Amino acid sequence: MYFKAANTQKSRNQYLCSMQSAQQNLKIQKAIALLSVILFLVKIFAWYLTSSVAILTDALESIVNMAASFLGVYSLYVSAKPKDADHPYGHGKVEFISASVEGTLIIVAGLYAIYQALDHLRDNNLVNRLDKGIYLVAGAALLNYIAGSICVKTGKKNNSLALVSSGRHLISDTYTTIGIIAGLVLLYFTNLKWIDSTVAILFALIIIYTGYKIIRSSIAGIMDEADEELLNDMVVTLNENRSENWIDLHNIRIIKNGATLHLDGHLTIPWYFNVQEAHKEIDSLSELVKGKYGKSMELFVHSDACMDFSCFICNKQNCAVRKHPFKKRVEWTVENIRSNSRHKLLVDNIR
Repeated sequence: MYFKAANTQKSRNQYLCSMQSAQQNLKIQKAIALLSVILFLVKIFAWYLTSSVAILTDALESIVNMAASFLGVYSLYVSAKPKDADHPYGHGKVEFISASVEGTLIIVAGLYAIYQALDHLRDNNLVNRLDKGIYLVAGAALLNYIAGSICVKTGKKNNSLALVSSGRHLISDTYTTIGIIAGLVLLYFTNLKWIDSTVAILFALIIIYTGYKIIRSSIAGIMDEADEELLNDMVVTLNENRSENWIDLHNIRIIKNGATLHLDGHLTIPWYFNVQEAHKEIDSLSELVKGKYGKSMELFVHSDACMDFSCFICNKQNCAVRKHPFKKRVEWTVENIRSNSRHKLLVDNIR
């Protein structure tokens, strides 16, 4: 039989908690969108003053920041909508689409920056008033880093890929800006014209790689790719807190839907447990997982009755119906909890 791992009131509270997190994500993303417009204008003004193609590279990424921020606002607005008949799992997948568009825009900006840098190097254009440009870009970098850190921290807390992507983008923008500033300072003191274009090309390549990573992450979410890091961490948690009534756990699947994680699986328990006792074990498993990975996580667990061969791996004390002696506890691993079959010992291990 299947149990939804929470009673009605708990589910309602968890759903409200998830919605509050989504609203917080949306509020932060709106602030980031406004900030991105301001920083873009600052960098464009710095480029106007200096004619530096390296600063232009930074400004181009800010255009992407703006587009990505407004896409992020829209995706978080949609993902914050409650579940409905057409979308029973919610609207969280839109965050992956937003992140993939953002990654694509980042790559396009990087390629355009390389084109401009090569053109600037060929024409040997002059760079002016670098000191003022450096001050403006440095101030923008500081604000970018602060905003990005807030995004990543809140996004991880609320399990929002869109917010984490925005934050990482802003932080990576800060690092590239720092490198660009270092190059501009070197140009200021040496007056070597090729430094400007070289710095622009170098950091355009970093921008392109950042875009690739964001696209890769979003595709993994859209395709429901297994999160190996999460599964490994979960296995450790489950083994450390394993109840003697949890004989085996298998057929585990985890799907990420925006800020919500959905876990399906099969838990083998003693065959003589009644519905209430089985439900209690499911709730214990639910509380353990949600305590570690957040209240917005949803669990749907199928309870399997133990079989005769389960006795060999079951260390339950004082079992009145045991058919065989306990031989060996099977440690849960990513491989065996994902398996679609119940755990059992090999014949050689039973003898």
